[in-house]
Amino acid sequence: MRVPPHERLTLPNGVRLLLLPTQEVPLIAFEAVVRGGSRLDPGGREGVAALTAELLTYGAGPRDAYAFADAVEGSGGSLDAEAHREAIIVHGQFLARDRELLLELLSDALLSPHFDASELDKVRERRIESIRAAKDSDPQSLLDTYGRGLLFGEHPFAKPGGGSETSLAAIGREDVLRLYREHFGAERLTLVFAGDFDPQWLAAAVARRFESWGGAGAALPPLAAAARVRGRRVLMIDSPGSGQSYFWIANVGVARGYPLRAALDVTNTAFGGSFGSMLMQALRVRTGLTYSAYSGFRRGSVPGEFAIHSFTQTASTARALDIALGTLTALKRRGAAGEAIASARNYILGQYPLGFETAADWAAALGDLDLYGLAQSYIDEYEPALQRVDAAQVREVTAAAFPDPDDVAIALIGDAAQVRSELAQLGALHETTLAAPAFS
Repeated sequence: MRVPPHERLTLPNGVRLLLLPTQEVPLIAFEAVVRGGSRLDPGGREGVAALTAELLTYGAGPRDAYAFADAVEGSGGSLDAEAHREAIIVHGQFLARDRELLLELLSDALLSPHFDASELDKVRERRIESIRAAKDSDPQSLLDTYGRGLLFGEHPFAKPGGGSETSLAAIGREDVLRLYREHFGAERLTLVFAGDFDPQWLAAAVARRFESWGGAGAALPPLAAAARVRGRRVLMIDSPGSGQSYFWIANVGVARGYPLRAALDVTNTAFGGSFGSMLMQALRVRTGLTYSAYSGFRRGSVPGEFAIHSFTQTASTARALDIALGTLTALKRRGAAGEAIASARNYILGQYPLGFETAADWAAALGDLDLYGLAQSYIDEYEPALQRVDAAQVREVTAAAFPDPDDVAIALIGDAAQVRSELAQLGALHETTLAAPAFS
């Protein structure tokens, strides 16, 4: 896989523009990346970036929320916005013949959103109810949020990007307007278009709509790397009567720019990224303690977390945790076997091209490269790097990127009355309840 030919331009006001024309299908996909994201949420107002992002499409320019949605859906297009840790991203696609409408709606959403108070109330309440529903029916979906708060402490990555019941309830329209005024602006924006268009026409059309946009009201704060956990931190999230325990074992990992990315991916696939992985063999195949166990790295401009995820019946909580930690110990001591390395490499080689099949895939990929300051070689040289992964590289990334099992944060949702004493043996134990309206 190699990045197709494309153009890169910068408008006088700082808007970055990436154009990747292709005539394979009559569609134009786009990715608008506004650098900042949920890491900028003020204390006590976590979730304001997520609300701001969603509200971009709930009325903008001359259209109210209904008319905006009708314009998108009536053309058969899509336009959605969401907050990530380091950016707010607006993405979608339209038929090539509707390119004028695409640019009109996108520019309206970014330059003149309404942030209507009544729409804010509805979106906020829907998000609060979604958290409450997850606590009732899908607590595992919240485990990352609890775990990151435990792992990252005062670092911005500790913030619950979607907010909590407490923080969302505190957010008003002025909070949304303040974030928009301070952290939306031309110098924060990268626009990526991929698909069936004339680059010269599109560049001129984008300039007409965006060239008058001013800068953000505040500077983008620097983002430092978080320190890794030393020793163990354990968080028990009490869910009385739960028949299962959901657990998360993590430490700070590596950034997007980690130089041995291919070896890292091969090692993680062998450890916890496929059905034949060490974790799946240990926790499912040989012991039957779980249906699923996996691991992964979340990487940004600075390191996010490496985390192991799994669940088991309450009665087998201690055993499952012991096996998961023991499997991590085995990786750290012995690395991955040669046949596991070969199998993981072949698996990735088969899956990797599937992420670049459409114009939307390429728009997202180019947006990521720009956001994280990565060179085109990040994509172009990945497959050759995979072919070169050997046991020595696996040992190197295992030592540098994967945590020692004695230095981890452990978050667990389950019945505290039944598992508290066992968790207390793993490290300093802190407790909260699943019913509490905050994540700490």
